[in-house]
Amino acid sequence: MSPQEVTTMATTLAEAGPAVDYAARLDHVSKSFPGPGGQQLVLDDISLDVAPGEFVTLLGASGCGKSTLLNLVAGLDRPSAGSIDTDGRPALMFQEHALFPWLTAGKNIELALRLRGVPKGERRDKTESLLELVRLKGAYGKRVHELSGGMRQRVALARALAQESGLLLMDEPFAALDAITRDVLHDELTRVWTETGLSVLFVTHNVREAVRLAQRVVLLSSRPGKVAHEWAVDIPQPRRIEDAPVAELSLEITEALRGEIRRHGQH
Repeated sequence: MSPQEVTTMATTLAEAGPAVDYAARLDHVSKSFPGPGGQQLVLDDISLDVAPGEFVTLLGASGCGKSTLLNLVAGLDRPSAGSIDTDGRPALMFQEHALFPWLTAGKNIELALRLRGVPKGERRDKTESLLELVRLKGAYGKRVHELSGGMRQRVALARALAQESGLLLMDEPFAALDAITRDVLHDELTRVWTETGLSVLFVTHNVREAVRLAQRVVLLSSRPGKVAHEWAVDIPQPRRIEDAPVAELSLEITEALRGEIRRHGQH
């Protein structure tokens, strides 16, 4: 993607709606589900803002409600109490790439453009630009089975970016990848976030991944999920998993996570 096209995309995101001081705002959000013996409280009184252009990672033990919270922000479910506001419709990227195997990489992205109402004559050029942005130039005609796991996630990222939302929600998108591929995609995501000015809310259970990527790490307690701790990550980008400041902060956060797990009697 050329510098002019990146600038155009960033401008489009900035002008998508009236100026607000948040990309997402959760105000005293709780969520319950029916279960044995009555309603089971999964999320309890969560208040959290994601600022425009901010990268926030949401961390916690398995079952603490991270994905449930992301689904609420995405509008896939409604909170039992409280309110959620977003600056426009969020884009969502899952752990599984969820690409249609009968479509090429390019056509998977074009589908998102078509649903957004982009004229047919413009879709190919926009798709090629998005593929270039995620370092997949020339992959337009490749089928899903021809792509590696990392390449599939890049296509999924390009498809999410095709929605031109100012807020990208990511639910453990690199969890199934090997360590080297995951590290490469950390670099790519950081680059795309920097170039586009997106706001990102990224769910993970990997502490070092959380610190590697984010400007702010939010730790949820074990069920019911509450905001237990927050850390500002004042480590310059680009960062590496093995960097000493990343390792040091990761150790502090890991101890807090272990404390939450012990406090709730989970193993």
